[in-house]
Amino acid sequence: MNTTAELAGKVALVTGAAKNIGRAIALELAAAGAKVAINTRASRAEAEAVAEEIRAAGGTAAVFIADIADAAAVQNMHTSVQTALCPVDILVLNASVRREIPFTEMTFDEWRQVMSISLDGSFHCIKAVLPGMVQKNHGTIITLAGDTALSGAVGKVHSSSAKSGLAGMTRALARELGPKGIRVNCISPGHFNTTRANTRAERPAASSHIPLGRYGESNEIAATARFLCSPGAGFITGQTIHVNGGQWML
Repeated sequence: MNTTAELAGKVALVTGAAKNIGRAIALELAAAGAKVAINTRASRAEAEAVAEEIRAAGGTAAVFIADIADAAAVQNMHTSVQTALCPVDILVLNASVRREIPFTEMTFDEWRQVMSISLDGSFHCIKAVLPGMVQKNHGTIITLAGDTALSGAVGKVHSSSAKSGLAGMTRALARELGPKGIRVNCISPGHFNTTRANTRAERPAASSHIPLGRYGESNEIAATARFLCSPGAGFITGQTIHVNGGQWML
């Protein structure tokens, strides 16, 4: 890991950081010099592996187990992060649930599970870190949405609704928190090669609808997150950045 001073002295909390895009973001922010708090609900072994990879490269990282849908658990996690690493400067809200269920078969509990993580969890995490950011008159918050917020998708009414909500939350918070020196942006990934992605047999057909002709890689989302956290993005807030190979052009 070739660290730079770009985010030196900053503490970044990344939710859902044990795998896939969250893992890539944690590694990228560490490469930029940030101390990284790696959150997971249940994937402790994978989260510890991410932390060890960061530490082996000379960075600082620690794992924090918490269900972000639980307000008390988030508060406890935040207290532990402050004790172990210092107050949070950067919050990346990546944790989510992406199960496909036809709406005609979807139960309210299944609807609420997605909402409780994507929207309630984001609420709890932001409320926890916000006092410290306000005190410093500085902070960066990044939400992770997705293209189905725009296009919709069969079997994803719950996640499409949640992602649309995150984009709206981003814009509203950016207006409210901008005067306090806090920037809020949203990254909207398209199709990416992750362990949750479609099978490889299905990918050629799907990628034919992407102008760049391929699925994205997690490190490409991570690079976008790193930029949005950097001083170079200091005049960017309230934006939804679409990283999708041109599949959606707005």
